[in-house]
Amino acid sequence: MKIFDTLSTKEKEISSKNVRIYVCGITVYDESHIGHARTIIVFDSLRRYLESSGRTVNFVQNFTDVDDKIINRASSENVSPSEISSRYIASYFADFDRLNIKRATAYPKATEHIQDMINLIKNLVDSGFAYVTKNGVYYRVSKFAEYGKLSKKKTDELISGARIEVDETKDDPLDFALWKFSTTEPNWPSPWGNGRPGWHIECSAMSLKYLGDEFEIHGGGRDLIFPHHENEIAQTEAFTNKPLTKIWMHIGMVTINGEKMAKSVGNIKSVKYVLENWGPNIIRLFCLSGHYSKPIDYSEELLKENLIKWRQAETAYYEMIMSDDKAGQTDEISALVSECKTEFNVSLDDDFNTANAVSAFFQLVKGVNRIAASEQMTKSIAQIALPEFERMAEILGLEVQKVSESEKQSISDLIKKRDELRAQKQYRQADEIRAKISQMNIVLLDHKDKTIWMKKEKINADS
Repeated sequence: MKIFDTLSTKEKEISSKNVRIYVCGITVYDESHIGHARTIIVFDSLRRYLESSGRTVNFVQNFTDVDDKIINRASSENVSPSEISSRYIASYFADFDRLNIKRATAYPKATEHIQDMINLIKNLVDSGFAYVTKNGVYYRVSKFAEYGKLSKKKTDELISGARIEVDETKDDPLDFALWKFSTTEPNWPSPWGNGRPGWHIECSAMSLKYLGDEFEIHGGGRDLIFPHHENEIAQTEAFTNKPLTKIWMHIGMVTINGEKMAKSVGNIKSVKYVLENWGPNIIRLFCLSGHYSKPIDYSEELLKENLIKWRQAETAYYEMIMSDDKAGQTDEISALVSECKTEFNVSLDDDFNTANAVSAFFQLVKGVNRIAASEQMTKSIAQIALPEFERMAEILGLEVQKVSESEKQSISDLIKKRDELRAQKQYRQADEIRAKISQMNIVLLDHKDKTIWMKKEKINADS
C-alpha cells in the first residue's frame, strides 16, 4: 500500500505490520462540522483497511482543550474553560459514535500533558532552539535550517503573508510561542513562569509520548500544513534529530458552493445537522466520494445521489440474506465478486483512492440487484457475494439496518396475512397492511413467487 507524502511529494509505501497514526484532533470550543467529519472518516476507513489486511494500528487523536478560543467562549458564557472543553468533548463522541467511527487507541488531552510539554520546551531552550522573553518562550526558527520544507514556503515569503503571532519581544517575526505567560485561568507553573502552552507544542509532546520517534503516518486537514505541522516538524526534529513521521497525509477541505466554511459567512454545516437530516451512511459515502487530498463541495444534490445508491445497497443486502435454496449458476457472481474485490483493493492500495473503492462496492451492489431482479438469486449465489459485500461495507464504515428476532417474526406474520388477502383479491386490506409495514421502515420487495422485505435506514431528507 502506498500513500502520497506531502513532504517528499511522492507516494511512499507502508511496509510495517504495526502502523502508528497520529491525527490532529479538534479544538473543543464548539460543535464539530462536516469538515472535521471528512478528516476523521477518511482516517477511520484507512485504519479499518489496514486492520482488515492483518496489520495492527495504534491510532492516536488528540483534543486541544486549552486554547484562547476555549477561554473566550468560557468568558462569554461565564463558565470555566474546563466546562466548555468537557461539553464539546462529550458532543464530539456523541456525534462521531453515530458516524460509526471506531474509537481511537488513545485520545490524549493537552491539559493532561503539560509536564511533557514543559520537558520538551526545556530541552529546546537548553539546546538553543528556544529562548525566553517577557511574554513567554519562543522557538527560534532561524536555527532550524529546513523550516518551510513541508509547506514548500521560503522563510522570506512567510514573513510577509502567513499567520504569524505579532510580538515585539520576539527575535524574529517567524518565531512562534512554545509557552505563553499568563495569570488568567487556566495556567500552570513552569521554570520560566506561570502560563499555558502554545498550540503546536501540544502535538509534538503527545505524539512523542504515545507513538515515539518517526512513526508511520501523521495526518490532518490541509489547512494544518502551515503553520501547525510545519512548526511541529521544527520542534520535534530539533529534539529528536530524526524525521517526525514517515508519511504526512493531508485531507482536502469541504467547501460549500465553492466557499470555505466560516462562521462569518454563516455556511457551517455541523455534524449534528447532517446526521439529523442524512444519517451516518450517507455522510460517510459523501466524505469518501472524492479523493481524500482534494476538496469536495457540500451539496444536497450530491447527498441525494448517495442516498439513492445507499437504498440500492440495502436492497442488495436483504435480497442476499433472504435468498432461498433453489439451484442456480454461480459463475457470473464469482467473476463479479473477484473483479470488484480486486478493483476495491487496488484502489485503496493506490494512495487510498476511496472514490474508486466506493465505485467498486456499488458495482457489486448493482450486479447483485440485477441477479435478484431476474429472479435468479439463490443461497449459493448469496454465499459468494455476501462476505465481500460485508467486507467492503465494514472498511467503508457502512452499516445496513438490522432487525431483531421479534421484529422478524412480526414482519413475517404481517406479510403472510397480506399474501393471504392478495390471494383472496382483498387488495384494499392488503394495501392497509403494506402501509402498516411501511411505518416500521420496512419495504416490501415483491417477486414472482414470493415477497421479501428490507429494513431501510430512516433518513429525514428522504423524499
